[in-house]
Amino acid sequence: MKAFLGTGLLGANFVKAMLRKGVQVQVWNRTLSKAKALEVEGAKVFENIVDAVTGVDVIHLTLKDDDTVNKVLEAASSGFSSGVTIVDHTTTSRQGAVERTKHWKARGFTYLHAPVFMGPPNALESSGNMLVSGDQQVISRLEPALSEMTGKLINFGPEEGKAAGIKLIGNSFLISMTAGLSDALALAKAQDIDPAAIAALFAEWNPGAGAPARLDKLREGDFSKPSWELDMARKDAGLMMSAADEKGVRLIVIPAVASQMDSWIAKGHGSDDWSVIAKDNL
Repeated sequence: MKAFLGTGLLGANFVKAMLRKGVQVQVWNRTLSKAKALEVEGAKVFENIVDAVTGVDVIHLTLKDDDTVNKVLEAASSGFSSGVTIVDHTTTSRQGAVERTKHWKARGFTYLHAPVFMGPPNALESSGNMLVSGDQQVISRLEPALSEMTGKLINFGPEEGKAAGIKLIGNSFLISMTAGLSDALALAKAQDIDPAAIAALFAEWNPGAGAPARLDKLREGDFSKPSWELDMARKDAGLMMSAADEKGVRLIVIPAVASQMDSWIAKGHGSDDWSVIAKDNL
């Protein structure tokens, strides 16, 4: 028997997938109507959170943040069965995951942070990626069940909280990518180019395919053999900003990057590879 706390878009589809595999699931959500919607799927819904976790072996969570997770678990704790396992899929801070692992272990319970790169459709289809790290015996015990929830379970080793940190790193890239796409659309608007042309470009040329090689170059830390000189990249950034300014279009990413470029050019790195702007973070 499992419990699921937090039945928003992601949590609800995790529950549906479990139910369709024949797993009995008790659910709770702060907004009761969201949990009630799962009754037609076969979930057992509880208004009282203590009742929702009573008698279960594993408790899954998909909530908002560290504070919400802490409050929800504390509120539910009087209903925990001896030795219950808590699997938290919430995106939280690394320190929060470390502290909760220690806190609940001291109280006789197992807590595993298992954040995901999965949208609601992935949760329903059991596809996507789930991240774990920490006690390898715990992970080994839970791996069969967690693997059924996702397309790929990625184990980052014994370090507590590492999975939480990796999730934030991945999300930072997703945020940056979306902001970059926003700038691409802004430049298209400024130059009277149909956004469909951007889609056509990316259908033929996938800039994301170069990310692993770019990351390797950054990790190597040698910027003396440029494939794109910083001076030239800064010239192009200037063209972008001028095109946007002429039409009163706002760019999100490029002005901030251009400022970093100017700083490194002033330090004498204009003929280095433009990725030298990341040097201080290596």
